[in-house]
Amino acid sequence: MRPDQGTRVSPRKLRLYGTVAIGVLTAVVVTGIITRSKGDAQLKEWTDAQAVPSVAVTLPGTKPLNATLELPGRLEAYSRAPIYARVSGYLKGWKSDIGAQVKAGQELAEIEAPDLDQQLLQARADLANAQAAAKLSAATLARRKTLLASNFVSQQEIDERSADLASKEAQVKSQQANVERLEALAAYKLVTAPFDGVVTERNTDVGALISGGTGSGAAMFVVSNVSKLRLYVNVPQSYLPAIKMGAKATVTVPEYANRTFPATIEASAQSVDVSSGTTRMQLAIENPKGELRPGAFANVKLSLSSDVQPLSIPASALVFNSSGLRVATVTAGDKVLFKTITIARDLGREIEIASGLSPDDRVIVTPLDGIADGDQVRIAGAGKDGKDGKPRTSSNSTTKTE
Repeated sequence: MRPDQGTRVSPRKLRLYGTVAIGVLTAVVVTGIITRSKGDAQLKEWTDAQAVPSVAVTLPGTKPLNATLELPGRLEAYSRAPIYARVSGYLKGWKSDIGAQVKAGQELAEIEAPDLDQQLLQARADLANAQAAAKLSAATLARRKTLLASNFVSQQEIDERSADLASKEAQVKSQQANVERLEALAAYKLVTAPFDGVVTERNTDVGALISGGTGSGAAMFVVSNVSKLRLYVNVPQSYLPAIKMGAKATVTVPEYANRTFPATIEASAQSVDVSSGTTRMQLAIENPKGELRPGAFANVKLSLSSDVQPLSIPASALVFNSSGLRVATVTAGDKVLFKTITIARDLGREIEIASGLSPDDRVIVTPLDGIADGDQVRIAGAGKDGKDGKPRTSSNSTTKTE
C-alpha cells in the first residue's frame, strides 16, 4: 500500500460535495433575488406613500352657550346738567367748587345785574301808574253812571268810559306780567343746582362777565348725578342677535384692576352706524359710593345668548378664492372635499361657522397650495382606523373686540 492511498477522496464524495455546493449557491442566489424584490416593493410602497400629501385635520369645535364679548366703553353720569347764566352781569361770588356734593336748589353762585334791577324798578313804577289810571277811570265811570238817570250824560259817554276802563285794566295786567317776568328773571341771579349731585366743572370766577341766555361757550358749572352711571358701548352688527335687553354684564376699570362692577343693558339705538357697522348700547351701573367716575374708560364683558351651539374652526382652515369662502374636509376614503361656508363671527384665531359644516366633518387645519377636490391625502397622526383624534372644544369662550 502506497503512503498517499489513505488521504485520497473517492469520486463519489467529490460528486456529493459538488452537489451540496451547487445547492448552497442556488439558495444564496434565490435568497438574494427574493430579498431584492421585496426591497424594491417596499421602496415603491414608501415612494408612493410619500407622494400622497400628509395633512392635519380637526373636528369643528363647540363653543359654550355662555360665551362673552368684551368691548371698550366710556362711563357717563346718569344725569348731567351744564349750567349757563339766564341773566347778564358780573359774577358776585360762587359757593361750590369742583367735587362739592350739592343738593337740589342749593346756591352755587350769585350774579350782580344792576341793569336788570333798574328794569324791574321801572316796570313796577309803570305798573303803579297803570293801576292809578285804571282806578281813576273806574271812579269816573261810576260817577257818570249816577248821572245817567237824570239824562245829564248820554249813553255814548258811558260806553266810552267803560271802554276806557277796560283799556286801563288791560294795561294793568300787561304791566303786572312784565313785573312778574322781570322778577322771575331776577331770581336767576342766584344760580342753583337742578338736582342732587356733584359739581364736576367750574368755569367761572368772581368778577367774570356773564352773558345770559346764550347757552353757548363753556358752562358756568356742570352738575352730575354720579350715584348711577350710564355706560355706552358700540356693539358690532354680527353680535346683536346674541345680546338681549335686560341682560347682565360685568365692568372693569383700570383703577380697580381686581374688582368687577355689575351692569344691566337697558337701551339700544336700534340702528347700525353705517361708518362703523356697530350699534350703540346703553348700560346702567349703580354707583352709590361714587367709586366710578364719569368720563372714565371701562371694559365691558357682555353675556351672549344663542339658541344653538355654534361650531368653530381655526382661522387657518379658511380658503378664499374665486369659488368663494370654503374649507377643505377629508372624506371617509381620505379624499379632499371642499365645502362652502358662511361665517357667523370672527373670533381672531378661531372662526365661528353659521352654516356649511357638521360636527363630524374632518377639517384640514392648513390646506396645501394646489389641493383640489378628490385628491388623496394621508392624515397625520391617524390611528389604525384612519380617523383623527377627538373633537375640539374651545376653552376660551371670551371674544375681545378692540
